Amino acid sequence: MSKYEAVIGLEVHVELLTERKIFCHCRNEFGASPNTNICPVCIALPGALPVLNRQVVDYAIKAGLACNSEIAPYSQLERKNYFYPDLPSAYQITQGKHPLCLGGYIDVETADGKRRVRLNHIHIEADAGKLVHLDKEGTLVDLNRAGVPLIEIVTEPDIRSAAEADAFLRKIRALVQYTGVSDGRMDRGSMRCDVNLSVRPEGSDELGTRTEMKNINSFNFVVKAIEHEFKRQVNILESGGEIDQETRRFDSNTGTSSSLRSKEDAMDYRYFPDPDLVPIAIKTSELEQIKAQIPELPDVRMAAYVDRWDLSHYDADLLTNDIRVADFFEATAEKTAYPKLAANLIIADLLPGLAEEGDIPLLPRQLADLADLLGKEEINSNTGRRVFKLMLTATDALDPNAYIKEHNLAQINDRSALEDLIDSAIANNKKAVADYKNGKEIAIKAIIGQVMKGTSGLANPLLTEEMIKEKIARIPD
Repeated sequence: MSKYEAVIGLEVHVELLTERKIFCHCRNEFGASPNTNICPVCIALPGALPVLNRQVVDYAIKAGLACNSEIAPYSQLERKNYFYPDLPSAYQITQGKHPLCLGGYIDVETADGKRRVRLNHIHIEADAGKLVHLDKEGTLVDLNRAGVPLIEIVTEPDIRSAAEADAFLRKIRALVQYTGVSDGRMDRGSMRCDVNLSVRPEGSDELGTRTEMKNINSFNFVVKAIEHEFKRQVNILESGGEIDQETRRFDSNTGTSSSLRSKEDAMDYRYFPDPDLVPIAIKTSELEQIKAQIPELPDVRMAAYVDRWDLSHYDADLLTNDIRVADFFEATAEKTAYPKLAANLIIADLLPGLAEEGDIPLLPRQLADLADLLGKEEINSNTGRRVFKLMLTATDALDPNAYIKEHNLAQINDRSALEDLIDSAIANNKKAVADYKNGKEIAIKAIIGQVMKGTSGLANPLLTEEMIKEKIARIPD
């Protein structure tokens, strides 16, 4: 696999949080009873004419500015023609040659460092309806989603790994949440992703034949889909085969993909300007008004975290890529003298198990109190992580101070209380003592471990190690 590199471009579909649909007055809401938010326009009855919702344009411009895009003074809506059961008109109103937002870029952070992903453009379009497949019964059509406003964010093929794709998508979700244009909920389909991927020999500048995987609605599924497709294409090339340009479906249950159809080119869709909709012309004064509405964005908060609380860029990026987490961390940091310890607990023990949607399952005051206990060395790190996990799962808000006191979990920082235990551990581990004196520093861990066990993990590990070293140094060779 190391002989090849992946070349990845993403098409991210984001549903906008407007009150009404893009071309009619039907409500734009999730979870309504099937086929209740529909009208002659969004189900394409003959003679029904679309009228563009201005709020859609404003929201799309906000998103474009947040993505460092240039806003086109002139853009146009076009018809993209194809047949599918959830598309009543047999065409989608979208943008082709003249999109609303041009270029742009997103800076992402991974464990390997910082990378800039360029955008090709962002355009507006109408969503299609939804098919509901019933096992052995058939397929139902819900057209509530038909006409829901979308932006499609199209990248250049700048992404090289699943980790970069994941970081990019999380940054996009943060941007649309911070600006308020979308909730970015992948579990509800308000944010979906198409993955275009090809492979080429490491160091080559030529692009390989790409495949597209459609409508992936989870960060984890995007990562798995990319990892699977990269391996699949490499195996084909290594066995002397050729990659087919096609659209594939990723099955999240099996972690594999299957062919859906040959990949269409733009000419297959027969784009042409929609004759019922006028072009979009944006005045400079209108653009300035929208710019003034954009709040502080993730990169600004990230820089503040690095400067104010001495966090690494990578850690600050992890905290700011989810507005729930960023707000929670800032509220906690204002209440504790040890914000960096609070950040470490969030990153190590909250983020890995945090659902993609929903509320943070504890209060800032709880985490602030726990960080203070750790910072003042009233508890050790093992106890801190244990209590933190209990706080995350407790039905009622668990008070860490009360819990530590009730269960006698305070760290032992008294030298005299540790003296006898350390003497006993040294006496019982003569080989470890000898190994340590002979330069094998790791041998001291066996002695520390016995002391920790004897105190049920409550001994101050740093103090314990310091005292053990002092006592061993006094033992004659």
